[in-house]
Amino acid sequence: MDISIHDVTHENMEQILNLSVGKLQTSFIETTSQCLEEANACTFYKPVGLYSDNTLVGFAMYGFFPEEEVSGRLWLDRFLIDSKYQGQGFGTIMLNALIQKLVHDFSCTQIFLSVFEENQAALHLYEKFDFHFNGEFDVNNEKIMVKNISTLNGQQE
Repeated sequence: MDISIHDVTHENMEQILNLSVGKLQTSFIETTSQCLEEANACTFYKPVGLYSDNTLVGFAMYGFFPEEEVSGRLWLDRFLIDSKYQGQGFGTIMLNALIQKLVHDFSCTQIFLSVFEENQAALHLYEKFDFHFNGEFDVNNEKIMVKNISTLNGQQE
């Protein structure tokens, strides 16, 4: 299985806009259209498509916000797997690939995200990757989770 992460461009925009989550998940995450509008308004955000064997299976949006805290915060702000590909292990595969990319691209020591506690599927996935609640809430009253990154010989633990 060839996993890749690609920027959102004019070439893949229509496919990205057609991604959606299941009906019971729509209250937990914005549409890809809303995400792309936010990315256009805030240059810190980077929207990407998540691919398996050149097939678009998901979407993510991340960004480094230098004004947060003393040294800034790296946010994995959006993460979704299209409803057609859920239940096939892509959440785990793509989250792992994203974490590796973020650690490589940003040399970060922490990754932040926010989640509605009612979103048990997402919560379980994030906990599997050692994200934990830090006691904070974001502007939408979602609980903030953080993953601490430590390295041994350049490899993520």
